[in-house]
Amino acid sequence: MADVSGDGFGGRRPLGLLANARKRKEGFVQLFLMAGVFMMSLRSLGQKHRLRDLAEDAADLRRERDVLSHRMRDLQDALRREADADASGALASHLRRIFTAHPAPATAAEDQ
Repeated sequence: MADVSGDGFGGRRPLGLLANARKRKEGFVQLFLMAGVFMMSLRSLGQKHRLRDLAEDAADLRRERDVLSHRMRDLQDALRREADADASGALASHLRRIFTAHPAPATAAEDQ
């Protein structure tokens, strides 16, 4: 015959979470251990992607530094050409002092 009590458990009350955990202790320990392993795997994956992003950012910054130092050298060369065209030589000596005090940074190709 069908259950007529209406609670769907054949007249028994369902166990609470703590009672259920005590009854199935090994299963709950295994669940918590697996959840911990899963969370550590997610954290490791996030760190892996963060490392990759940082490596890409570093490469972008190196390229930008190289472009800027090349541009600075081009500007210095253009200024030197203009100074050489000046008959008085005052601009050339002034630029020499400036470029000696503030040299253009070396590019990565020149560093190696």
